Amino acid sequence: MLQEESDLSLIIAQIVQKLKGSSLYAQLERQAWASLQRPEIKLESLKEDIKEFFKTSGWEKKLQNAVYCELSVFPLPHHPAAPPEHLKEPLVYMRKAQGSWEKRILKSLNSMCTELSIPLARKRPVGEQKELLSKWNEMGTDEPDLSLFRPVYAPKDFLEVLVNLRNPNYENGDSPSFRTHLGLIQVPLKVKDIPELKEFFIELGLTTGQLGIDDSTQVPPELFENEHVRIGQKVLAEQDSAAAQQYVRQGSPTALRAELWALILNISSQPEDILYYEQLKTNVIQHDLLVDSLIYKDVKLTASNDDYYFVFEDYLYQVLLCFSRDTSVLGHFAYNSASPPKSYIRGKLGLEEYAVFYPPNGVIPFHGFSMYVAPLCFLYHEPSKLYQIFREIYVRFFFRLHSISSHPSGIVSLCLLFETLLQTYLPQLFYHLREIGAQPLRISFKWMVRAFSGYLATDQLLLLWDRILGYNSLEILAVLAAAVFAFRAVNLMEVTSLAAAEAVLADLSTLKVMPLLQIFLFATVT
Repeated sequence: MLQEESDLSLIIAQIVQKLKGSSLYAQLERQAWASLQRPEIKLESLKEDIKEFFKTSGWEKKLQNAVYCELSVFPLPHHPAAPPEHLKEPLVYMRKAQGSWEKRILKSLNSMCTELSIPLARKRPVGEQKELLSKWNEMGTDEPDLSLFRPVYAPKDFLEVLVNLRNPNYENGDSPSFRTHLGLIQVPLKVKDIPELKEFFIELGLTTGQLGIDDSTQVPPELFENEHVRIGQKVLAEQDSAAAQQYVRQGSPTALRAELWALILNISSQPEDILYYEQLKTNVIQHDLLVDSLIYKDVKLTASNDDYYFVFEDYLYQVLLCFSRDTSVLGHFAYNSASPPKSYIRGKLGLEEYAVFYPPNGVIPFHGFSMYVAPLCFLYHEPSKLYQIFREIYVRFFFRLHSISSHPSGIVSLCLLFETLLQTYLPQLFYHLREIGAQPLRISFKWMVRAFSGYLATDQLLLLWDRILGYNSLEILAVLAAAVFAFRAVNLMEVTSLAAAEAVLADLSTLKVMPLLQIFLFATVT
């Protein structure tokens, strides 16, 4: 009991400290001072009167949303005496693996730098700055020669690292329960089984209404859809982040999704947010980074060739170039197993006082990175709002898809969950694919790393991302990947090679996400 109270006190103190540096704190302070002029505020009951003023004026709700937002990204409970690296990742072998992976990425980046004789960063000449500023809203028309640039890494390179991951404690005598795992991931992490997943995703049950199922043309709208929209409007009117998060577990109506996601993520476009975005834009105009070319290359290779997203090419450049300059993103490395790369001023290698983070946000883009942004372009058409939403979703969720950690929403746990579900509930299919050299994870990994962006139709993808925000978890990606294999099981049992299995699963654009998830979790598997 005392330990719980101590943990709670620590959490409260850390959240208060975090909020003290926010613009909300300054606004609340100004409002408190202003309220002293109001006749209903009495000196003898000052504290209670100001509390009541905050409540009636809506500021209390804004504070609650800010606290809820902090709790959503707050690291898992840890011992107060634990060192900072334990907060990033408690398992030593995971930290070492992440460190080795980062060295490989930096080696790839540096070798590209040397080969092409291009600096990591340079100040643009005035003429180039003016040209970029004039083309800011039509950067897609610019065709720089990117033939010599290559992505620093692709998902398949990352998968090979995860496949070779081992817990040294089990090196000479594997855990008996783990010996039976026939998949590629060979680390003993705790993942949910079907009963636990059913309990966790209880709102996806067969008896609960779902957008993505109950809004189909065969179902009269008065049975579910109309009422669900009405409740959604009420949630927005209340401006309650927690209620919005609970609400989108059943799916978000298309017309309300943009506002609901912004409410869940506690994003409101204040003048200072727009100003901050403009400052990032100025940094892009003034300085050219090597990662800019990687971003250009990635957009050209992925989103520009996608039937859904090619029209958003300009938005993608704007958001991703600004993202690379945003030093506020560095804050998420406090609970990310990764560490931001450092660069040193020429001739000062190893001297910490001459070290800078590179890129400024600490995130090196990889092949497919732009697909994290592309679906959001359907919801947000104002660049600064689009930027804020993407940044918040990234530092809450997507960073976990390309870093090595033991977190339940980390990519290692997702891979293990996917393989465990298939091996446990579709053993014949799993064994057949394994025997023909078509390990299922080699096919599904790219889906999960991209959170299915670029693979599902956009309306279905947004329904999936509704549930990611609603459950504050990425585990649904692994469940959906397993459900796709279950859906195509009959065809997959007939294939005789990896290429044939990939062909069966090449096109997911016709799949309906919610029926697949419901059937897999609540109807097929027992």
